[in-house]
Amino acid sequence: MDEKDGCGQDGQSTPGVNIMASMEGRGPSCLNVDKDALAGHEKPGFKLCSYVDSFSETHAGRIPIVKSGLGKEDLFSTVYVRWGIRRHDYKVVPGLYGIGHPDRASEVLVTANFKLTFDHLRRALPHISAWILVLDTKGINVWCAAGKGTFSTRELVKRIEACSLEKIVDHKRVIVPQLGATGVSAADVKKQSGFRVVYGPIRAKDIPAFLKNNRTADKPMRQVTFTLYERFVLTPVELKNALKPAFIAALVLFVVSGVGPGGFSFSGAWERGLLAVLALVTGIFSGGFVTPVLLPYIPFREFAAKGIIAGSVFAILLMVAISSAINGMAGFGALFLFSMAISSFLAMNFTGTTPFTSPSGVEKEMKRFIPVQVVALAVSSGLWIYSAF
Repeated sequence: MDEKDGCGQDGQSTPGVNIMASMEGRGPSCLNVDKDALAGHEKPGFKLCSYVDSFSETHAGRIPIVKSGLGKEDLFSTVYVRWGIRRHDYKVVPGLYGIGHPDRASEVLVTANFKLTFDHLRRALPHISAWILVLDTKGINVWCAAGKGTFSTRELVKRIEACSLEKIVDHKRVIVPQLGATGVSAADVKKQSGFRVVYGPIRAKDIPAFLKNNRTADKPMRQVTFTLYERFVLTPVELKNALKPAFIAALVLFVVSGVGPGGFSFSGAWERGLLAVLALVTGIFSGGFVTPVLLPYIPFREFAAKGIIAGSVFAILLMVAISSAINGMAGFGALFLFSMAISSFLAMNFTGTTPFTSPSGVEKEMKRFIPVQVVALAVSSGLWIYSAF
């Protein structure tokens, strides 16, 4: 969508509407609204999004007021995006929104236009009246967008001006999430727009307490956590992303497993291929699920090393379960190394989603462990072919 007029001066970019979203299969869930108060705001080719509850008349025009609760469409689409479905096009239109009954004294909360982030924010404000200023971060969450430069000083200043925010609130203050601080310079925003930046808490759920405490964050509000639940919800998208390469790898495994003393054997491909695929699935499970979930409890700091430990444990359990079907020590060694290497590689994918590592640490870890993983895969392939003879 066109981002030039993010506060609705241009119908194409009006917050709270999508352009034939249901027909194109893009963007957040939008529905035709039956309420008389809302139906009049729809235009040919446009549909109001289901999270819009009403509109507020301001000196800068009509502003959509959003619901704090999530509807079934929001919940279903959240499940989809957690599994990586349409994740890169899960956006709301940048611009100004309201929640509750905002007025000229209400706070202005800044966020990203990744709809999952937008939903987290509005769900945390059931009894709060505020304005929500959504920046165009290209559908990326606040933390990542700040690092990529889309949640930025320039975008914040641009959005303040486009929304004529000075006509909507009497104060000159916006509350920016702490995780967006790397992309937003408070001094530059003040200089360019006249608005003062207050850095809010890390988590949206702490905003009510933050506002009640006169916009002051206590120590827990400033601390980044990575709880069991926060680690668990990251696993579905990683597992989904592994499906396509896993399918290709499975086909290769069946072909390689068919090589034997008499050339290629379909029966060998099936029988030995199933064992190899079981090792593949075990590696994916231990590296893509077990390792992130049990992250703080597995020894070593490097994620790849944690994946090796988890992969080794589950590979041994697999060897015990299918020991009668494995031919010789070469077969055991091949399946063990293969499963462990897959686990280590997938575990390393989580380095960019946690507060445990730095960019330089990630780069160092990759240089150290990718060669180890490649060698392990090469040796396991040789051992697997050798075990057939």
